[in-house]
Formats: sequence, C-alpha cells, structure tokens
Amino acid sequence: MTGTRMGSDAGAAGASDIPAGAAALARLLRLASPTLPVGAYSYSQGLEWAIEAGTVSDPASAQRWIADALRYSLARFEAPVWWRMYHCWRRGDAPAAARWNDMFVASRETSELRAETLQMGGSLRRLLADLDELGPGELDPLLAIEAPAYVSVAAFAAAAWGIPDRAALTGYCWSWMENQVLAAIKAVPLGQLAGQRMLSVLEPVMGMAVDEAVGCVDHALANFAPVLALASTLHETQYSRLFHS
Repeated sequence: MTGTRMGSDAGAAGASDIPAGAAALARLLRLASPTLPVGAYSYSQGLEWAIEAGTVSDPASAQRWIADALRYSLARFEAPVWWRMYHCWRRGDAPAAARWNDMFVASRETSELRAETLQMGGSLRRLLADLDELGPGELDPLLAIEAPAYVSVAAFAAAAWGIPDRAALTGYCWSWMENQVLAAIKAVPLGQLAGQRMLSVLEPVMGMAVDEAVGCVDHALANFAPVLALASTLHETQYSRLFHS
C-alpha cells in the first residue's frame, strides 16, 4: 500500500493567500535556513578532525576540503538519494521511500555519522508534527519509518510543501555547504569575510553537484569517500571537540 500522494497545494496554513511561487520560495528558505531547529550547527562531518590534523588550516584548504566533499560524496550519493526520495514522496510510494531510507542509514560509515542523520531526521519530523501544517494523515507515511534519516525527512518536507524538485535539492545542498563553511569559520578559525568568499567560490561547485545528482543513475550511486570516513572515525576519539561529528 502506498502513502498519500502529495499535491502542490500542500504546505503552510495561509499559503493560499500567497502566490504559489512565492509560497514555495518561502518554504524553501525555511528548510535551508540555519535557524531550522534540527541541530545542524553542532556537526562538522569530520571537518573538525581535518582541522586538528592540520589538513585544513586556512581558507584555501578549507575550501578544497568542502569542494571535494561536495564533488565526491554529496553529489554522488546523498543528493541523488534525496532526489529519489523526493519523487517517492510526491507519487505516494511510501514503501520505496522507506527502502531508500534504510539503505541510506545503513550506508553511514561511523557511529557519529549515523547518529547525526538520525538525530536531525527525528528533530525535523517532530517539527513537522508540531507545526500542524499538513493535511489529515499526510504525515503518516513518514511516521511509519522507525528511524528516519535527515535526507528522508527533508525530502518529505520539500515534497509536502510543494517546493519544486530541483530548487529544493539546491536548497538542501546549499544548507549542507553553508554549515560546513560555518564549521570552518568556528574551528579554524576564519573571519566572516573569508567565509563569504568561500561560499562565492563554492557556489558553482554546488551547482555542478546538483546537476550530477539529478542525472545520477542507480548503478552509479557511490558512497566511496574513505578520507571522510576516516576523518569521522578519528573524530570519535578526538581529545578536544566543538562538534558532535
């Protein structure tokens, strides 16, 4: 049995008073905002260890680290999984979404990365329930997933709120990239201007990552990023830490 098909009119109460494009943009900004209460600010995904090890020590090396993570990790696995899950939710195929969710959780190489995606996924699911903005029963397919990953819940929210697929994926990747830059600003440390310059240079890299994710076929999905996995593993026993991962 599949879940409820999500229509483009799903979303925040009062959205009918706002032009459809503006309402979708507002919801996209909500999902991509650093004020979204899911705890993203508390994770660095191994970047903090790279800083401790001296691999990342200045704006140039931080930019290289984040760009490589975009190209070789996010673009080839997490973002393509987001794309698939979004379309599962849109067409009401909850069993397929649940299978992708289980596969993504199983792909997390370390306890830190697994705990991160489950904590953020659980937090966003609770937020969607507390906001009470969805129609009767619309949240049920997501509630049926015992341990939802963040990518699963973020894709669900984007589909339920009627955000166009490519724009929503761009927002998801932007949020990931911005959080990495913020982690570098805090931990290297770097100044705010350096952070903005990094975002400017990384923006086209992120655009290429979105392009690659959209065009990625199933047999090309690859979660092979051994240095990122090693960084996360070593971070678990790092003596002094600002971040949970």
